[in-house]
Amino acid sequence: MSQVHGTTPPTSDRDNPGLDTASRPLSVVLTGNPNSGKSTLFNALTGLRAKVGNYAGVTVERKEGRLLNMPGINPITVLDLPGTYSLSPRSMDERVARDVLFCRLREVPAPDIVVLVVDASNLQRNLYYATQVIELGYPTVMALNMVDVARDIGLEIDAQGLERELGVPVVRVVANADEGLNLLRSALLEALSRRRVSSRRDFVSGLPASFLAAWTSVQESLDDELSSEPGLRRVEALLLLTDERFLEESSTAPGSRVLEAVQSARRKLDSAGVDWRSCAIEARYTRLTEIQALVTVQPDRYRETASDKIDRVLTHKFWGMLIFVGIMALMFQTLFIFAQLPMNAIEWVVKWVAAGVGTWMPPGDLQSLLVDGVIGGVGNVIVFLPQILMLFFFIGLLEDTGYMARAAFLMDRVMSKVGLHGKSFIPMLSSFACAIPGIMATRTIDSPKDRLATILVAPLMSCSARLPVYTVLIAAVIPAEATVLGFLKLSGLTMLAMYLLGIVSALTMAWVLKRTLLKGEAPMLIMELPPYKRPMLLPVLRHMLERSKLFVRRAGTVILGISIILWFLATYPRDPALEAEYAAKRQALVTLPTPGDLAADQAARGRQEQLATLDQEATGERLRRSFAGMVGRSLEPLIAPLGFDWKIGIGLVASFAAREVFVSTMSTVYNVGDLGGESEESSRTLAETLRAQKRPDGSTLYTPLLGVSLMVFYVYALQCVSTIAVVRRETNSWKWPVFQWFYMGVLAWVSAFITYQGGKLLGFL
Repeated sequence: MSQVHGTTPPTSDRDNPGLDTASRPLSVVLTGNPNSGKSTLFNALTGLRAKVGNYAGVTVERKEGRLLNMPGINPITVLDLPGTYSLSPRSMDERVARDVLFCRLREVPAPDIVVLVVDASNLQRNLYYATQVIELGYPTVMALNMVDVARDIGLEIDAQGLERELGVPVVRVVANADEGLNLLRSALLEALSRRRVSSRRDFVSGLPASFLAAWTSVQESLDDELSSEPGLRRVEALLLLTDERFLEESSTAPGSRVLEAVQSARRKLDSAGVDWRSCAIEARYTRLTEIQALVTVQPDRYRETASDKIDRVLTHKFWGMLIFVGIMALMFQTLFIFAQLPMNAIEWVVKWVAAGVGTWMPPGDLQSLLVDGVIGGVGNVIVFLPQILMLFFFIGLLEDTGYMARAAFLMDRVMSKVGLHGKSFIPMLSSFACAIPGIMATRTIDSPKDRLATILVAPLMSCSARLPVYTVLIAAVIPAEATVLGFLKLSGLTMLAMYLLGIVSALTMAWVLKRTLLKGEAPMLIMELPPYKRPMLLPVLRHMLERSKLFVRRAGTVILGISIILWFLATYPRDPALEAEYAAKRQALVTLPTPGDLAADQAARGRQEQLATLDQEATGERLRRSFAGMVGRSLEPLIAPLGFDWKIGIGLVASFAAREVFVSTMSTVYNVGDLGGESEESSRTLAETLRAQKRPDGSTLYTPLLGVSLMVFYVYALQCVSTIAVVRRETNSWKWPVFQWFYMGVLAWVSAFITYQGGKLLGFL
């Protein structure tokens, strides 16, 4: 039996006029081509109050919200489907859009109404998918978006004429300027009030009689097995007949009535000399050309738009690449300059809270847990939130203005050299924020090998979780006042170098994979460059806040839990003999100075310094004998060639849970969390504490060379359990995440080894 539909669309509501306010919550589906302004329209209709999740069983993002300004009726849910060019999907995103319209997803109800979002400046291309959806028979309203862009290039579209030709209401809107939204809501309300199936419309007229007969035979084979909805059944039959991939995905069992009907129909068409693959497509485009000619007033000559003029510079093979690198450099310079003040403020708050708790609670393990483990561990990660916010803000601006597509176009010249194309660069660029959404974004890539190659190299792009690691190490080993050319901060250039290293490494590994494990030709990039537009500040800020919430939530859950575990591992087991030994040494140094005696005062200060040194030695020895110290010392022979000591080894092991845990781990290891104390040592920041660390021979541990070596290690190492889990889900196998973790681990060790040992040979410290 063919299992094409998961559920049957309800028909009773649509057959009866009148809006039943006691019925189930109403469902409106937004669908259309990519870059048609669909997401902008969704934000305008729902007031940015979107609920974001995933569709069951897949990693495709599901975004829905409540339709605003529709009083007097039941709440209306608006579902924003992924952009797609046709009902014959090429990617996971497009497949989900198709399955919602064909009611294959059980958790998504059948749409009460479909809103088709069409780009007025690319009418014919958008109408291909639009007419396919109209043929399904759902009550449909068309939102003719971007009419301002069409006007700018000299196109005038007769909306009433288009409405007559398509048989559905057409409303002119400019979503990013909130124009026409009230008219669209009125059209939706009227359509919901009637809720009748659209009258049958076919946009594949002029087909040969033999093709029509074959189409009918396949349709008849579905009668006993599928829904009685005529529109769905008719389109289903056409896709089964003409689309090989759709036939495979429809789970038609060998020997079934449907499969036999399709195979028989195709044989007859082959005998008649009719190309069943392209016949319906050509007929549809013929009809769409007629419709466009009837409703569109074309300009006498092509009018160059502002986007075209800007693209002459921003997509230039030399100037465009130079500008792209400049934008990246500006972003990282800004992260250090403008984020410093709020970072200092958060750091002050963390110290104030720790000092308050340390004063309020009596000394003991509970105080140490709260001050050193919880406040110190989590606080030293939260302090980097301003930089995370700014990074997401920049990425949001680049996406909203349309520049991201240009970056992909620019990088296609580079990507093609390594066997990929520009579509792979968008997930890789998204991985700057987080590798998880970057890996999930690979579902838009058609080729399975290209998609897998992109998944395997995406974590090499430096994500926001690495940002705290880079920042604290740069602050520890790079002088804050150091500049290049007198105005470029060396700290910002070092950060940029880490990001560029990740990009170059990802491209290099893609080249290796595409010539070994994943051999295949690089497909040609066919990509639409959307017009530049003024960024909408509220959606960008909302996106920034949503992503930052995930960072804070992880700090309050994963990092908090790991900080507590690390505190325990760094505190226990207690050694009574060790405590007695240092207690005796401390007692021997404690004497009371004679008041007013200058020599006695100097002696007291000297003893205080000796006591501080003794306490530091005791802390180090306790850590060495703790569970964490045992782990670090067992790892030290492996990481010593990289310049790392056993304390850094503890941080490396802990950060396998999440890279940014390295910062909180170092805070615990070096007792930076002891912010409730009053000594100068306890008031140091983590960067200052790292700068003060010494090797057993008295030399400085955290030199610029070691700091760069450690950052290079973090560029490559896949120290993120969440990423491994997502790769497992995306590839449906443990083979690829294990391979990815292994090859990135080897890269990390070898690269850090070359950096450190090579630097020593060149005379660097």
